[in-house]
Amino acid sequence: MVKQIAVVALSALTITSCIKVNTGDEIVNGGGNGTDSTSKVLNGTIDKSMTLTKGTWTLKGYVYVNNGAVLTIEPGTVIKSDVAEKGALIVERGSKLIADGTASAPIVFTSGKPSGERAPGDWGGIILLGKAPTNRPTSPAPIIEGGVNRPYGGTDVNDNSGILRYVRIEFSGIAAEPGSEINGLTLGGVGAGTVIENVQVSYGGDDAFEFFGGTVNCKNLVAFATMDDDYDFDFGYVGKIQFAVSLRDKPADTDQANGIECDNNGSGDLTEPFTRPVLSNLTLIGPYDTTGSSSNHGYSNRWRRATRFVLNNSLLIGHRKAGFSMESSATAQAYKDGLSEFKNNIVAVYAKPYYTAEDKADPASTVFTAAQLKTKAESEGNRTLASRDDVQLTDPFNLNSPNFLPKAGSPALTGASFTGMDSYFTPTTYVGAFGTTNWATGWTSFNPKTNAY
Repeated sequence: MVKQIAVVALSALTITSCIKVNTGDEIVNGGGNGTDSTSKVLNGTIDKSMTLTKGTWTLKGYVYVNNGAVLTIEPGTVIKSDVAEKGALIVERGSKLIADGTASAPIVFTSGKPSGERAPGDWGGIILLGKAPTNRPTSPAPIIEGGVNRPYGGTDVNDNSGILRYVRIEFSGIAAEPGSEINGLTLGGVGAGTVIENVQVSYGGDDAFEFFGGTVNCKNLVAFATMDDDYDFDFGYVGKIQFAVSLRDKPADTDQANGIECDNNGSGDLTEPFTRPVLSNLTLIGPYDTTGSSSNHGYSNRWRRATRFVLNNSLLIGHRKAGFSMESSATAQAYKDGLSEFKNNIVAVYAKPYYTAEDKADPASTVFTAAQLKTKAESEGNRTLASRDDVQLTDPFNLNSPNFLPKAGSPALTGASFTGMDSYFTPTTYVGAFGTTNWATGWTSFNPKTNAY
């Protein structure tokens, strides 16, 4: 969700230069490796590089990594938030987070509550802040949402904020202040030198992944049971994402909860660089049915406020209100003019597979009617199916052990095209996030409420 974010001068920020890491009864100052004690507490401000050794750590309150420090987390480490002092991890511009897990030993950030009591909003989440471009003013720099009062963005397209690979983020989304929750993974001005691969966000109280400008590229993302949007793009994000899946549970936020929500900026003007995510091989799945599901489950795609986009080779399945939706005339005109793309996708939703908003101040319907939009989309390789079941995925709505692979004979096994897409994208014959190989095996979890940590 785009929010108008306050801008403050950098000189107004005061950051304490210290590190305070509690390991059992011992307080270690000045960084370094953790100990082998069974209880390890991470709090305060980290301004010297350090490593969290494999084990279980408690994240207590807001922890800031700054001053060029690198926080490294060993594979298999579990970081639980303190229950009373709900935690969040904020990696500031110029610093790095190296959370490089493996398929057999993922790194897990989760609630500190016991099995059966965990819920969205038990803690904050992870915020990475970089120096890559946005379409916000650079002086003073914009401040990231979530109540952490830290700047992001700059001019370095290839800025490097570290590595997140084989990482799970569960039960995030604390509301730091009204209307300003922390997402599972917030990326503010994060550059293309950063590695984001094999990351799952589950039961987040706000968005799963939100990109505020930046150029970072991602592969193998999983958004599961998010209360708000699964993938949210704002303020000039121009990165690339391939192989991403989302699956919604029955509850949803009080606002519209969508597979994708995308805005150029909060006011919907034509400020450059335009938000233009380049996306391929996404599988976006709404709630199984409308019985018992929140009426706030919304759209597969909600392209708004003068945004541009590329979404190809993807599946839009089972969302309540619409599939491919555009809401502003500037967004629709960019699609009409070829500045945006929607090609070789399958759309199978409950209602309005192609929708142009008529009830907005600057409606997309002035450029396309829904019928005209459907005609254009189907002329560019998109297929419209009558039912979610016609997509023929194996078991996509199972909330405990979903299987997103296409069945034999599924229309999703054919129809992809990578003409005009750059070398970051791995060509496939199938559309959607999965073909015959399940890249989510081993490191993901769809039972975080009851996992033993």
